Amino acid sequence: MTETRTPQQLWEATLGELQLQVNKSNFHTWLKGTVGLRQQEEKLVVGVPNTFVSEYLERNLRSLIEKAITQLTCHSLQVQFEVNSTAAAISFRGESRRKAISPQQGALPLFNPKYTFDSFVVGNGNQLAYAAALGIAENPGYSYNPLVIHAGPGLGKTHLLQAIGNFALSHGLRVLYVSAEQYTNELLTALREKKTEEFRSKYRSADMLLVDDVQFLSGKEQTGENFFHTFNELHNHSRQIAITCDQPPKNIPSIPERLRSRLEWGLITNIQPPDFDTRLSILQTKAKEKGADVSSDVLELIALQIFRNIRALEGSLNRIIAYAKLIRSKVTRELAAEALRDITGNEAKAPPPTPALIVEAVVSSFQLTPADLKSRKKDETTVLARHVAMYLIRQETDCSLAEVGRELGGRSPATVSHAYQKIAEDLNTYPSLQHKVFEIRQKLYSSSITAIPQSFR
Repeated sequence: MTETRTPQQLWEATLGELQLQVNKSNFHTWLKGTVGLRQQEEKLVVGVPNTFVSEYLERNLRSLIEKAITQLTCHSLQVQFEVNSTAAAISFRGESRRKAISPQQGALPLFNPKYTFDSFVVGNGNQLAYAAALGIAENPGYSYNPLVIHAGPGLGKTHLLQAIGNFALSHGLRVLYVSAEQYTNELLTALREKKTEEFRSKYRSADMLLVDDVQFLSGKEQTGENFFHTFNELHNHSRQIAITCDQPPKNIPSIPERLRSRLEWGLITNIQPPDFDTRLSILQTKAKEKGADVSSDVLELIALQIFRNIRALEGSLNRIIAYAKLIRSKVTRELAAEALRDITGNEAKAPPPTPALIVEAVVSSFQLTPADLKSRKKDETTVLARHVAMYLIRQETDCSLAEVGRELGGRSPATVSHAYQKIAEDLNTYPSLQHKVFEIRQKLYSSSITAIPQSFR
């Protein structure tokens, strides 16, 4: 009966029920070592070792826990998680028996529960990396070993690495996740304290080794040599290795050549900046996660203006939501434009585009040739492309109306002015045209167009 049970006895009985409903890895990672602290009216307070565990249980297991308690007590009790030193001590003592391994002995795995395959938005620029990451998570040690994911900052490589870890952890594997910097620091500590055997045992007993930002090993000869031997030991026993870096292994300077060759054994994948549709999907997902009421036209505005970095996308969304709350207003397109006014200008740092570069971007987008724009063709597609080119040259350069006209087959200043005004008005009416123009601008400020047609030099 619940009246005769102490909070700890009630919690132990609940853990017994949960052990039958939660897989072994999750139980040991998130529930083992927790304690029943006290019961307050209709609430059971449970002690957990740290805030990371508290947040995970609150978001992922709370309803299951409360259901188990209700079945045991025959009436509903809310559960509240509280960081407690007793739970932390129990967690530390039991860590040596955990199958999941973390960068520091006695700590919980440093996987963010938000970073899963389900929460990763797949698009043209990342679908190979996503498929490869899922492949090694489902079939570790055999699909691609090692898997190397390289990308610039904020494009999702750490998300994929942690998604692999979360998946493997839920399937009972001993997973070790560490940054290259942490690996280096731990090795130096082990050497200083004469604990190299403990270090060796820790890293070579993992079923899966995940290393973030391996470019940090550049110039660190001793760490690179040590990691080479760790790599060999794991690979020889079909243990999965996955790493991330900011460039392909062949371009990482000052790492041991034989380590570089090992990194190139498996599959090397790249994540490109997301295209418009992927950026929009990411924003829709983030808005839903935040429970924010943001209209599609506002999300499109962000996706059209922020294109190099996923973190910048989410940061811009957060900025707009916070700005709306601050001034107690609904999130409108006008408010969003105001909130982003001082940051969108930083998206592109390339030199101003030339008229020739603009023409090349326009004809590429419309699948025409520069000669088409300079011709007297009057079909709908060519006319629209010509008008867009006039608009963009006028917007992005210091060319006069007469100079713009000369660039496009000798049109008069009046013709250019009319085209400019028409496109400016249509951009406020037609979303498809907005997308087209912003995508062309994106090309202008990227390195994707390097060659200028001879006729425009």
